[in-house]
Amino acid sequence: MSALFTYGLKEQTNAADAPFDVVVSFISKEELKKPSAAGWVHPQLDEALRQHAEKELFKGDPRETLVLPTLGLLPESHVLFVGIASSDHLTVDGLRDAAAAAAKAAKRLKAVAIKQLLPQALSVGTAVFTVSQAAQAMTEGYVMGLYTRKTAKKNDARKQSQTVSRVAFARTETMPEPLAAAASEQWACGIRRGKVFAESVLYARDLTNLPGDRLTPAKLAEEAETLAKGYGLKVEILDEKTCEEQGMGGLIGVGKGSIHPPRMIVIHYEGAPGQEEKMGLIGKGITFDTGGISLKKGLGMEEMISDMGGAAAVLGVLRILGELRPQINAVIVIPTAENMPSDRAMKPGDVLTMMNGTTVEVVNTDAEGRLVLADGLTTAIRRGATKLIDVATLTGAVMVTLGDVATGVLTNDEALQQQVILASKRAGERVWPLPAYPEFRRQLDSDAADMKNGGNRFGGASIGGLFIGAFAEEKPWVHLDIGGTAWLERERSWEVKGGTGVMVRTLGELLV
Repeated sequence: MSALFTYGLKEQTNAADAPFDVVVSFISKEELKKPSAAGWVHPQLDEALRQHAEKELFKGDPRETLVLPTLGLLPESHVLFVGIASSDHLTVDGLRDAAAAAAKAAKRLKAVAIKQLLPQALSVGTAVFTVSQAAQAMTEGYVMGLYTRKTAKKNDARKQSQTVSRVAFARTETMPEPLAAAASEQWACGIRRGKVFAESVLYARDLTNLPGDRLTPAKLAEEAETLAKGYGLKVEILDEKTCEEQGMGGLIGVGKGSIHPPRMIVIHYEGAPGQEEKMGLIGKGITFDTGGISLKKGLGMEEMISDMGGAAAVLGVLRILGELRPQINAVIVIPTAENMPSDRAMKPGDVLTMMNGTTVEVVNTDAEGRLVLADGLTTAIRRGATKLIDVATLTGAVMVTLGDVATGVLTNDEALQQQVILASKRAGERVWPLPAYPEFRRQLDSDAADMKNGGNRFGGASIGGLFIGAFAEEKPWVHLDIGGTAWLERERSWEVKGGTGVMVRTLGELLV
């Protein structure tokens, strides 16, 4: 049995020589019914597994776990069996889920080092994915599954340190040396990619979970600048005076009610200087949203620290770009503000002039995200963006349709939308198209200005997205409404309670 690669805080390539606390084996229902003559981990432990299966104490259902003490039969103190789909139905999503389940179970055992036996499905030739994709998915599952939210609790530092620090992947069958070397190389590439993708999600989660007093627009700008300069990227931080001079009426209008002034953050990634095509990624950065004069209900308002989930997502993507250096060009734009009620705040009935000259009647100050994103799209276009994707916790209406299980997607370009959907399938993040009917667009017609920032509550997710699309200047544009998926009330597989970092890996799959 030889290890292929180790993921950990301190990586080692020779994981077989290092001690482990837990050995993990993925088992399907079919394998339980027809066990292999070679066994799984050890004859006596395999027999104990069969006995548990006969009593239906372990059925091999996906993500189901069974922990057995090895009692000295193996160097590891425990063996952890995790249910997966059969080899002809196994997907990368299934591998990611199984790895996350293993990570959580190992964390409960206070394990530090894990040896993960590779499932038989990866060697029987029936898998519909590559070795590299399998490695990426399992790495993502482990890294994201081990995530613990950072808090202000006095014992938080100790909790953060009590977690798995090393995972080694080990094959259970022998391979000829040329094939073994090729497989090891593919696993190393997949794990490298999975590690970058997953840690970028964790970065976005940590940002989203920060309380509003610790993440004001200025502090978000400082964080973005630090991240970008760490990768040697060009950064522009436009303060409120500069934003006003450039006519960003939407951003200024939303942000003027707060003592913390707004910022427009622009980061340039030039991975292909000779190419004209440039992707514009615009992330909504409302660091706290009270609703403004159209005040939200108090119950649950504390979750509005997540209203900058779109900004966190595009900064997570920036981290992927900085680490993997793909040959593309991109401009990352984050309009960031606090939406607060005060004597300076914008009011329903006010008319704002946006950066591109469009006038907007404010009918609801709680529909603020679309106002700042409109100026964000114009900023990206003026810096050369040829395609546009915005990510925003835009509406509560999207939850009426999709709950917290899928992100709504709206577009003016079906080809670009299909690319995003395919990327989301690779990432295991669900998206679902919203209709862009002209009847919804007409809801934004105003008697007082060129547009108004709201319409009928029916079809609200589409109406809100179409407001943003009106500023795309006919460039290919996709809107991702993460209003239901950026924040969860309870954990779900590799997703966690609180900020999720959703869309980081989907956009990473799209671009890298």
